Amino acid sequence: MTAAFTSIVRTNSELQEILGEPPAPVVMKTLSALDRHCRAFIAKSPFVLVASSDSEGRMDISPKGDPPGFVQVLDDKTLAIPDRPGNRRADTFHNLLDNPHVGLIFLIPGKKETLRVSGLAEIVRDESLRESMAVNGKTPDLALVIRVEEAFFHCAKCVTRSKLWRPDDWPSLEGLPTLAETMIDAAKIDAPADAVQAIIDEDEKERLY
Repeated sequence: MTAAFTSIVRTNSELQEILGEPPAPVVMKTLSALDRHCRAFIAKSPFVLVASSDSEGRMDISPKGDPPGFVQVLDDKTLAIPDRPGNRRADTFHNLLDNPHVGLIFLIPGKKETLRVSGLAEIVRDESLRESMAVNGKTPDLALVIRVEEAFFHCAKCVTRSKLWRPDDWPSLEGLPTLAETMIDAAKIDAPADAVQAIIDEDEKERLY
């Protein structure tokens, strides 16, 4: 059964009446290009979330991780992200072929603030770029290149509230399913969880780069 609601905000004026006007510095902090602070943050970030949508607005968010600085700043308006071996769904790439708009959130472990970037993306295969992204002798087949339109730093409140970087406050993992268990239930796979998990573990070991 789908949840039903009786009080829904439907206009910008309704929303503004509830939230009020944002402080001027919050609006004015948005950049149209990457400054030195953005570059420094990206150089230390080992993890970025990439949001995209297809032509009908269906959203996807894909995590990308590698050694710090794996996202290259090619110039103050251009970023490049290597595409490492994955599950071959390529949801982000399929989406941007329909709709090139993407949004990024960069995180640095232990740093409460995050960096948000948005722009237009394209799939690039230039050999010189891909070779500059090689790790352990493995060159990515594709690179995601983003033409930056907006960038700004996001305050620490969400990370502070969630205690994201405080291991002593992390929730217990007890009771959570393994990836194998989720796949077996979702795809109705007729195989024991141990066998499916062994395939997942072997794939991670053999196809990390």
